[in-house]
Amino acid sequence: MPIDQRRINGPDVSIPYYIYPNFDNKKDEIKYDFNKRSDKRTNNDIRKIFLKTGIVSQAKGSAYIEMGNTKVVCSVFDPREVPNKSGYCVQGEIYCEFKFAPFSCQKRKIHQQNAEEKQYSLILQRALEPAVCLNEFPNFQVDVYAMVLDNAGSSLAAAIMAASTALANAGVPMFGLVTASTVGIYDDYYLMDPTDTEETMCNTQSNNQDDFNHGIITLASLPQHNQMSEVFLIGNVNANSIIHATEMLTTANKDICPVLQQCLVKNIMKLHN
Repeated sequence: MPIDQRRINGPDVSIPYYIYPNFDNKKDEIKYDFNKRSDKRTNNDIRKIFLKTGIVSQAKGSAYIEMGNTKVVCSVFDPREVPNKSGYCVQGEIYCEFKFAPFSCQKRKIHQQNAEEKQYSLILQRALEPAVCLNEFPNFQVDVYAMVLDNAGSSLAAAIMAASTALANAGVPMFGLVTASTVGIYDDYYLMDPTDTEETMCNTQSNNQDDFNHGIITLASLPQHNQMSEVFLIGNVNANSIIHATEMLTTANKDICPVLQQCLVKNIMKLHN
């Protein structure tokens, strides 16, 4: 395999030892203190959010978000004609690309999109489409690129919020801002805004029960209109847990929405001063 001399290439098989905890060992039970999370949050608390616009100078609009150690940057570019389109399209389109940086995860990622990133790209597109006035730019598409710089859990929710803020920063006509949050479910415990370790735990099947209640739910919504734009679920979760988790996520999204609004207001005030 040729080596890019312009880039410092780490070994492709370099994997830190601590990504092999008891989660992958089916003989051991998962040991986790649900009353004391690693970052000293309660199970219902979300991490502090830092959000800033205008990060990428070459883009029409951009946003950078931090949720704890999770860091995501998103860029939005000017509308362009929909490629390979034979007829006239009354409504515009959104093209989304979600990508993990090679150094963002504990296990190094390749530069090409894998199956998970392609799936996240479609989820990101479905979450943003209900919020954008697609009829305002017929036969054109808006390109949205989300890059995860550090994946410490809930990266999809962070990317959705960064993309929504970047679209607003680019001046794309929208019905409202899209906020998103994630909850991890393990038995009767609900972990809001889970870290990467907690996500791994919630994705692990218990040894004792075949119908063990576990999984991760990400919900994107428009709090201004009390509407959900996308729900993404992984795992084996019963109906009652889904209903309870949806209520928790809806409340969390309403609490997060002012953060996005204040960020955009500060940006506008800075431009006028």
